[in-house]
Amino acid sequence: MIDNTKEELDNILNSKQIKTVFQPIISLRDGDVLGHEALSRITCEGEIDNPTTLFEVASQYNRLWDLELLCRDKAFEAAYEIMKPPYEKKLFVNVNPNIMHDEKFRKGLTKDFLKKYNMTSHNIIFEITERNIIKDMHGFMSTIDHYKSQDYKIAIDDAGAGYSGLNLISDLSPNYIKLDMKLIRDVDTDSLKYALVKGMVELSKTSNIFIIAEGIETYDELETLVSLGVQYGQGYYLQRPDEKIKEISSHVLETLKNMNRKKNHELSSGISSIYIEKLCTCTDTVKPTETVPKVYDLFKNKSNFLGLCVIENEMPVGIVTKENLAYQLSGYYGFTLNQHKQISCIMDKDFLSVDYKTPISIVSSMSMARSNDKLYDFIVVTKDDKYIGTVTIRDLLRKTTELEVTTAKHQNPLTGLPGNMVIEQKISECVASSVDYSIAYFDLDNFKAHNDVYGFGNGDLVIKLLADILSSHFSDEQFVGHIGGDDFVVIANGHMSADYFEDAKKQFESEVLKFYNETDIQNGYITTTNRHGIVEIFPLVTVTFVVVNNKDYNFRDELELTEVLAARKKLAKQKLKGFNRKVI
Repeated sequence: MIDNTKEELDNILNSKQIKTVFQPIISLRDGDVLGHEALSRITCEGEIDNPTTLFEVASQYNRLWDLELLCRDKAFEAAYEIMKPPYEKKLFVNVNPNIMHDEKFRKGLTKDFLKKYNMTSHNIIFEITERNIIKDMHGFMSTIDHYKSQDYKIAIDDAGAGYSGLNLISDLSPNYIKLDMKLIRDVDTDSLKYALVKGMVELSKTSNIFIIAEGIETYDELETLVSLGVQYGQGYYLQRPDEKIKEISSHVLETLKNMNRKKNHELSSGISSIYIEKLCTCTDTVKPTETVPKVYDLFKNKSNFLGLCVIENEMPVGIVTKENLAYQLSGYYGFTLNQHKQISCIMDKDFLSVDYKTPISIVSSMSMARSNDKLYDFIVVTKDDKYIGTVTIRDLLRKTTELEVTTAKHQNPLTGLPGNMVIEQKISECVASSVDYSIAYFDLDNFKAHNDVYGFGNGDLVIKLLADILSSHFSDEQFVGHIGGDDFVVIANGHMSADYFEDAKKQFESEVLKFYNETDIQNGYITTTNRHGIVEIFPLVTVTFVVVNNKDYNFRDELELTEVLAARKKLAKQKLKGFNRKVI
């Protein structure tokens, strides 16, 4: 068979037989589109039938630069034609690291080139694949520093596919890490993959690096990634690559909404569910063209002025702190050397910027992970990458401490769910409002007998099982609280019948069997000796629940409502009492 690959390669390059398709990268929290990855596709038939083979052949015949140039230009042209200029999302462009420090590559990405396509370097992300062996690491790192200084962003692609990933992450300090699809495949059932992804999420929390999961193909994979806290994702389940930019389907958005509802069942005032926007204040800003002396005067005239943000086209491009400005202007020639410069020349471009919907707990971890010289710098807050304000470390630490103390004070220590004080507050809010609501009271049956036979350790696990099931069935909007012991409350929006709560009961009564031995499961009961030395038979643990709502009756106060709940629970328990125990 004749090898026609060189001729095919020449034809593809000379005839520009390449088209670009786009696949969205979306937030796994709310479905917002972060940006799109530009993927190259061959438009002619032949032995070279996929992009991977094409790049291998191009490398073999020393045409890699020509192919990279063609793919890049096609990507920018397509983005310009079908995306509303100026393109405000991120454009992820795959780049072979071995050609990045080629002078032709640098010249090809000048500001004039980007201006032609109504783009800014801030929105260009170079994807460096882990699979490529970097031949000149020193030159490559120098190139990366160059592009970072020009405000381009870096992503490590296919993380987990190679064998030097951690070193590459450490050396590059990228803005994004894209987890290889092989690592994502079956993450919901493979415990090792689950642990690896969980570790990467923990890394992202303390390093200001965002995780993108590639190749999401199933509901279960997506649900697992959401529960782990992976920030972004892409894959066929979310949307297939296409030549046109399409809206994310309502099905995907609703799926993500429901998954996040299940995840975020924590106490509504908890640190993990308070966003940084709550602490954000709009502080002074300047343009990059402002002169150093004028910025100095701003600090001089405001004694409590700790810093300001440098804004260009509504986006933060740098920060200036009082301490750093004083340092740069100090010495014999400090002020003289800088008095005619613009503030952009001495501003700090390496600052911590977070989205306004980032939880305070995450921001706290990210800020404390910075180097010592930046540890107390203020934090910039953005919305859609545009500046909205700043947060000082003092305010962040004060709020974090306050929330941690409040959360610990009002949470049940066993389940982590809101305790009596918060439950009473929620019920009072329901009674005082005019909105429709339903309140369910859950209580375990025959729990004491299980404790007596299997011990309090197993008993705690049974209580935690019910807590987990209720939390997964009912979102934070519907509130789940732990009164204490084996009693729980669920507050749901709307007028719900008992059928609405039945699935949680059935799931618990199925899963609680794992806390019994085979003999007791087969018998359907356990035997234990009561305080009088008499052996009794008890059924296995089940759940009783009762429901009240304000459809037919408006309660005067929280006390009246809880009395009705208690009376209904007592009546339901009495119906079970005749079946609960037998004396042997």
